[in-house]
Amino acid sequence: MPSSIQILPLSWVSAEQALSWHAVLAASLEHDLPDRPPTPKQVHARLTTAGPDSRRLLWLAAEPDGSVAGVAGLRLFTRPGQEHVTELELHVHPERRRRGVGSQLLAQVVFAAQVEDRRSVLTRVADAGPGDAFCTARGFRRVLTSLHLLLNLSAADDSAADTSHPGYELASWTGTVPDGLAGSFAAAKTAMHDMPAGKQRVPADRGDSLLVVAVLYGKAMAGYTEIVIRADGGKRALQHDTAVVPEHRGRGLGLWMKAAMVRRLRADHPDIAEIETDHAEDDVRMLAVNRRLGFRPHRRSHQYRLGVQQVGTPAS
Repeated sequence: MPSSIQILPLSWVSAEQALSWHAVLAASLEHDLPDRPPTPKQVHARLTTAGPDSRRLLWLAAEPDGSVAGVAGLRLFTRPGQEHVTELELHVHPERRRRGVGSQLLAQVVFAAQVEDRRSVLTRVADAGPGDAFCTARGFRRVLTSLHLLLNLSAADDSAADTSHPGYELASWTGTVPDGLAGSFAAAKTAMHDMPAGKQRVPADRGDSLLVVAVLYGKAMAGYTEIVIRADGGKRALQHDTAVVPEHRGRGLGLWMKAAMVRRLRADHPDIAEIETDHAEDDVRMLAVNRRLGFRPHRRSHQYRLGVQQVGTPAS
């Protein structure tokens, strides 16, 4: 490993450090996927706001001249039942790879996880990319494969939005849930607990727009679907959670909501041309819904897990 690299923990993130982080992230995404990177403003917001029920540890890998070769972030979940889990983001600039930078960052991450009494580190990487090989070589275990799909809004089949569902009605909002629906929305969120692992997540890019379409059954919320429109002005919206409460499944509500969301995007956001979604490869119900709407395969990603041996625990 190159001794010239210095791993710097960040107790707070300056604007200059956020720009350095963005430069590494943008170069990494463009090289490995390629994908449209977030803006510097979005990166700064993500680094300074961990999101609900979590906090974040951050590191930079700095060259002797002060330039940044790699970055790592470890999200520590604080929700009851998730205190043992962490989520890793690690990027090395393509021009600085194969010099041990990633390994040095990972060693720091694992040590921090041990200090925080965490038992596992989760991370997601693109299929057949450098991250895939990195995880495999360092003892990570693949625990989930996700399919990423794209929907061309101009060709989407939204006819399911016209389906009749007696006893149910659609509701929609942007941003924060209306006060009158807050309690039922929180209850519906628990439906995600039995979804395939790795699907649940929190929008990270502050400044984005969150659109929600929900299904109500009386005063109860039977399900919801969320779309994020990024603040960078791109033409691709991102699908986030879609969930139907267990007792309301099998009635076509997921397809109904998602078709209604397609119509909403067409009417209210004509600049959006496509939607990207992902779900577990074995989630056959969601795959059928997405195929009906017209989603097509785009790429795959994998979630990996690294077990963390606790300090003082004998090696097995």
